[in-house]
Amino acid sequence: MSLLQLFTATDAAPYAWSLVLAGGTVVASIIPLGAARSAANFEMKDMAAPRAMFERFPAWGKRASWAHQNSFEAFTLHAPAAVLALIAALHTGPLPGLALTAAFLHPALRLAYIAAYVGNVPPVRGLCWATGLLCSGILYSEGLKAFLNG
Repeated sequence: MSLLQLFTATDAAPYAWSLVLAGGTVVASIIPLGAARSAANFEMKDMAAPRAMFERFPAWGKRASWAHQNSFEAFTLHAPAAVLALIAALHTGPLPGLALTAAFLHPALRLAYIAAYVGNVPPVRGLCWATGLLCSGILYSEGLKAFLNG
């Protein structure tokens, strides 16, 4: 099976895309962080201690930094879930629709989470965080069920 087939012609394709898109949200979280560094008058000398400039960030920039850090944490939970679902779908066939929904919902929720965090909208941020975590949990659950029942 070619890599292209994995992303297009298999029951595992949604989970491969979920993995890639989740990684993309980590990369996307760099954008507001870069804007915060720009607002803090980033200079090349700041490369010696990039975290030291955190104190110069505006309030939204500090939230951008925290959102960026949390993006790595969320990815480390979601990536194994997506890989488990991917492998399960390759070996046992399509997973339930709930897993498919969770696979695509997670990256969308992570983008909304970043926006809500930087924009200082705590209720939306909390809802996006909790629902994104639930999506990862669903992928773990459905992937394990497929292996145990298949």
